[in-house]
Amino acid sequence: MIISRTPLRISLGGGGTDLPSFYRLNGPGFLVAAAIDKYVYVAAHRNFEDKYLLKYSEIENVAERSDIRHPMIRSILEEYDIEPGIEISSIADIPAGTGLGSSGSFAVGLIKSLTTYNRQYVSNEKLAEVASRLEIEVLKEPVGKQDQYIAAKGGITAFEFRADESVHSYPVSMRESDRRDFETSLMLFYTGIRRSASEELRTLKFESQSTSLRDNLEAVRAAGYEAITALENGEIDKYGKMLSDQWKLKFLRQPSAVHAEINSIIESGIRSGAFGGKLIGAGGGGFILFSTNHRSKLRSMMEQHGMAEVPIRIDYEGSTVQWT
Repeated sequence: MIISRTPLRISLGGGGTDLPSFYRLNGPGFLVAAAIDKYVYVAAHRNFEDKYLLKYSEIENVAERSDIRHPMIRSILEEYDIEPGIEISSIADIPAGTGLGSSGSFAVGLIKSLTTYNRQYVSNEKLAEVASRLEIEVLKEPVGKQDQYIAAKGGITAFEFRADESVHSYPVSMRESDRRDFETSLMLFYTGIRRSASEELRTLKFESQSTSLRDNLEAVRAAGYEAITALENGEIDKYGKMLSDQWKLKFLRQPSAVHAEINSIIESGIRSGAFGGKLIGAGGGGFILFSTNHRSKLRSMMEQHGMAEVPIRIDYEGSTVQWT
């Protein structure tokens, strides 16, 4: 049996500028993201039936690839010409639809498992390239590229997304003591609200590229550059305060009753000593990320809002695979 382990992610700055509808028209997208120690696991195993046995949130057992209902599984099996007689199972530490990039991690992890199953070596850079192409170009999902690339590469990483579809990435350079302080400052809380990132992004109508939306995303891109500068300089408190600035830009893009409630929670967190906070992912629910030096006080305040903490650390390996 082959089992891949692929991290989920948190966006640290610039999220949204990785969307093709932005970077193809407005210069490169730029963002900083971090892989976290919460994972999607995908197992691939040869079985004795001439069928595809698929186990995810549903179970499928079909003889033909064209009969597979799960679009990403079907597309990847077609991409690598995987014949029937295989069982594929997936589980995750965090449920889908919570803003941590699970669909991108699943795609990368499935490709990692299946290329290993086929005795093919594929670099993690190539994993991300194929996963994003299938999701964006083949399946026509209105998503960006950050999820696939940070899931594949891991670490605290900066990405530039160019109009020619190339992606330039490099690790954020931090002193080890600053890296530890940064990791310790992060606290992640689950709102209890799940949603489809694709549906959230469709409501923004990025293709219209209104002036206000373009200006907003250009400010988001600038926030990405400011974030990497603060992190590289070890200015953890300054970076934490910037989280709230990024949240305000997202709130302006997607005003809603849910986001108004989340905004109130973030403000409560700041009153409890957090430097700042923001909603992670495309919006509509999921997780709130805070930066703080007052962990106990913030945790108590979030418990009053009925929100559970999910402890996190940074993953520096990216997508990995092992035989069992």
